[in-house]
Amino acid sequence: MNAGGRATAPRPRDAATLIILDRSRSGAWALMGKRHGGHAFMPGKYVFPGGRVEPEDWRMRVADGLDPVIEAKLNARVRRPSPAFARSLALAAIRETFEEAGLAIGVEAAGARPAAPGAWSRFAATGVEPALAEVDFLVRAITPPGRPRRFDARFFVVDASRIARRVDGAVHPDAELVDLVWTPLEKARELDLPRITLLALDELAAALGSGLDKMRPRPFYRELRGRHLREEL
Repeated sequence: MNAGGRATAPRPRDAATLIILDRSRSGAWALMGKRHGGHAFMPGKYVFPGGRVEPEDWRMRVADGLDPVIEAKLNARVRRPSPAFARSLALAAIRETFEEAGLAIGVEAAGARPAAPGAWSRFAATGVEPALAEVDFLVRAITPPGRPRRFDARFFVVDASRIARRVDGAVHPDAELVDLVWTPLEKARELDLPRITLLALDELAAALGSGLDKMRPRPFYRELRGRHLREEL
């Protein structure tokens, strides 16, 4: 509660989402998952795999780092910018994609590997090290005030060729994602999508039109004093 007795909006939690693109067939196809109908947050909606940043994401070893331009964009207009912060966002997207879809993004690990922190142990058991050099940053969006759960989400993009391992069993009727589909981008809107996913698809189409130019401005969606804003990073 604030001084006037009104409930204050919860602080958004850092989160990350990964859009995997398959451009080996006609057009561009994206991987989307259907959320379990029992979830309090976006039940039954089709989304890109993702979730909140965990402490372990700050400590996981990577095979290669973010492009300096991508790192700078991720650190724009944040309270405590750092290379580790930017890296944690991209790693959260990769970890959540593995947990929800069973896909390990990265490269085959070479030589002895140190123990992986917590949530990363199952990923490390695949023999893959997460790799960030080919991961692009698409859009940032903060859940508007008034929602019971709020996230400061960054949407990333990576090519399907960066999938190094596939693990069965992540998707089933009781899992966070109960279905996975590859869909052409032009048909993705036929699925039941949340508003932010629709916006991300629009931004993705525009970015692909420019060849995913890494120097392009990144859109930043948020609500301020009841106004929906689209800014640029």
